[in-house]
Amino acid sequence: MIDLHTHSTASDGTDSPARLVEVAAHAGIATLAITDHDTTSGWAEAAEAADRYQVGLVRGAEISAIARTPGWGTGVHLLAYLHDPTHPDLLAETERTRADRESRARRMVDLLAEDFPITWDDLLAQTKPGTTLGRPHLADALVAAGVVRDRDEAFATILRPGTKYYVGHYAPDAVAAVRAVRAAGGVPVLAHPGADARGKIVPDSTIEELAAAGLAGLEVDHRDHTPDTRRRLRDLAGALDLLVTGSSDFHGAGKQNLIGENTTAPEVLDAIADQGALAVLR
Repeated sequence: MIDLHTHSTASDGTDSPARLVEVAAHAGIATLAITDHDTTSGWAEAAEAADRYQVGLVRGAEISAIARTPGWGTGVHLLAYLHDPTHPDLLAETERTRADRESRARRMVDLLAEDFPITWDDLLAQTKPGTTLGRPHLADALVAAGVVRDRDEAFATILRPGTKYYVGHYAPDAVAAVRAVRAAGGVPVLAHPGADARGKIVPDSTIEELAAAGLAGLEVDHRDHTPDTRRRLRDLAGALDLLVTGSSDFHGAGKQNLIGENTTAPEVLDAIADQGALAVLR
């Protein structure tokens, strides 16, 4: 089994990079991608564990971006595989995003503290040093304080966009992000592009624009996609000559997603490996 979208404590997963690889090994995963939000800080630990557990490793990241169309824009996530983590353009964008995520988290803590027993230290207690901060950590702090039962309740109520507590953060333009990933030798795949339960999704015309900029594939098989959505995206990928991936988007205990619940075909992994600047660690 090949699972190309998972998260560790380097961002909003609940397992360390090493534990993530161990969980994958016990689940029968042959090749795993570590794709934390806007960071590659978990790569070294994951690589050491992958060697120990004999799991293939695709080093990657999930890049935050904004797709803009006339009159509106929506956040999208771009899975970047096998890129040079030191490439200046991509590194500058991810560092800017991470810095703004932190200032955004501070603003949200201040807003939450007006109504709930939440402090900055409560947020930090839910993270590890160097973690890319996000709403999941705010949700975990609310759970620890007894305000909500779990992350899902926090996201459905207090932390959802449109509430007085929600604050956005910087992210690069999606077309520019695709080009930056390609410039860094990476392989960009659009994560869960049809997950409309999360909010607005980009239209097919935007995916066509991203494909023209160098997008390599679409994450079609994902738990947030209905069968009809999967069929539509698979047809679109075929029309645009894009790769089709499937992944779990595993976050440990942070989400209900099960590792390996959706997988990618070996020939697609081979195509990604052929395009990437880095090798798949086997």
